[in-house]
Amino acid sequence: GPSLSPFNAWVLSKSLETLHVRMDRHCSNAFTLAQELEHHPEIESVNYPFLDSHPQYELAQKQMKHGGGVVTFVVKGGIERGRKFLDSLEMFSHTANLGDARTIATHPASTTHSKIDPEVRKAVGIYDGMVRVSVGLEHINDIVADIEQALAKSK
Repeated sequence: GPSLSPFNAWVLSKSLETLHVRMDRHCSNAFTLAQELEHHPEIESVNYPFLDSHPQYELAQKQMKHGGGVVTFVVKGGIERGRKFLDSLEMFSHTANLGDARTIATHPASTTHSKIDPEVRKAVGIYDGMVRVSVGLEHINDIVADIEQALAKSK
């Protein structure tokens, strides 16, 4: 079966030593971002398990230490606004692979789920303006500022 080289095993071991510190920052940044966006006039909805508006908030509180590092929100204006918003982000990486020390954003309706009929997408909760953000370790003020400028540019 597959096995790691000694060097790759050492790198993995070193990264695991600081995983808890990095996850605390991911989760803290994600929660702050979700709170910032929850009542933003350009955002239709925010999906994050540690917001008390989340339908499974009580369950998340029982089962999780933090709410995780991913925030999903719906930008008002549909698929074109979602695309423009993503293209207007300056600091974020744009990729479908979520999970990095840097903040990553994706617009599923125009990327990973673009071939699915719009009605089917909507039925499974993938809305035209939906954006998924894997919130990174950058300073939260920089993350929020990039989202704010992208919302302004994408109007």
